[in-house]
Amino acid sequence: MFNLDVAGEPVQLSAHRALFLPRFSTLVVADLHWGKSATFRAEGVPLPPGVTASDLERLSDALDETCATRLVIVGDLLHARAGRHERTLHAIAQWRVSRENLEIVLVRGNHDAHAGDPPAALNIACVDGPLIIGPFACQHHPTPHESHYVLAGHLHPHVKLRGPGRQSLRLPCFAFCERGAILPAFTSFTGGGAYTPGAGDRVFAIVEREVTQILPAHAER
Repeated sequence: MFNLDVAGEPVQLSAHRALFLPRFSTLVVADLHWGKSATFRAEGVPLPPGVTASDLERLSDALDETCATRLVIVGDLLHARAGRHERTLHAIAQWRVSRENLEIVLVRGNHDAHAGDPPAALNIACVDGPLIIGPFACQHHPTPHESHYVLAGHLHPHVKLRGPGRQSLRLPCFAFCERGAILPAFTSFTGGGAYTPGAGDRVFAIVEREVTQILPAHAER
């Protein structure tokens, strides 16, 4: 876990692509896009199953790591209406039974508008953003909030690093700007754009099982 101070609050960054607010016992994740592989298969793309199960296992690891009592998803829980596959929903339902005491809140994103809210049996509260937690405004799009520091997703940020010669490395990252932070997509089955750090931004890349701060001089502009 990488510890830092944000908006006067202690924040911990997990290599599981999650952000933890210890004072509120809240784990924040973005862009799960569950059912994405099922959506592709429905369109004839031969992808193997198992992506959702792998993400659920990693989510459990993040919850166990932090002992969070609340999970906040800042948008895009389900990828599309075609992704509401029986196998996908069954895997989520089984996982939910094992975490029945966990409070889960979905702050709706653009994909949720098309996919619809998750089944009521999953016991996931669904709200439109922003969801205010202390000094933070949890929402899907990283647009500034008038009075709170934003925790958002949507952009699937990556940072591209250049090494000697033509070596390069593209890594998912957390990006902390003056008025808000952008979280990496939680699912590993998604694309993302390169992130160009602005002056004063703090960028934290996920390298294997660690979170490390990337100095501006090392990030591609």
